[in-house]
Amino acid sequence: MTTVTVNSKADYAAFLLRLTMGIFFLVHAGLKIFVFTPAGTVGFFASLGVPGFLAYPVILLEVVGGIALVLGYYGRWLAIPLALDLLGAIVLVHGPAGFFFTNPHGGWEYLALWIVGLIAVFLLGDGAFALKRDNRN
Repeated sequence: MTTVTVNSKADYAAFLLRLTMGIFFLVHAGLKIFVFTPAGTVGFFASLGVPGFLAYPVILLEVVGGIALVLGYYGRWLAIPLALDLLGAIVLVHGPAGFFFTNPHGGWEYLALWIVGLIAVFLLGDGAFALKRDNRN
């Protein structure tokens, strides 16, 4: 017996949000890997008073989480740790710059919106085209 899934507009919206969030995290991780380099990211973390070695699990989370979101494979469950990653960026880096992202050193407005998007992915489920669709609430 074959099960047919009928996608609603909400399923397509969840897919679009999940895909966008995943691509953004892959780009964000790519910046740490290819532009700042892992060693540079370790140094930046250390300059914030955070143990430098924590840069590696953060990069790993952003790569694995980004891929999971893009593919729809446990993406909704990685959305919460990714949101916590961004909350850390607000507290440690962007918070002191104020709300607006256009402020010098970038405020936290963009990251807050990104966090809300990740919470929406978690609440909506994986949506259409997910490799492992999980919409249990």
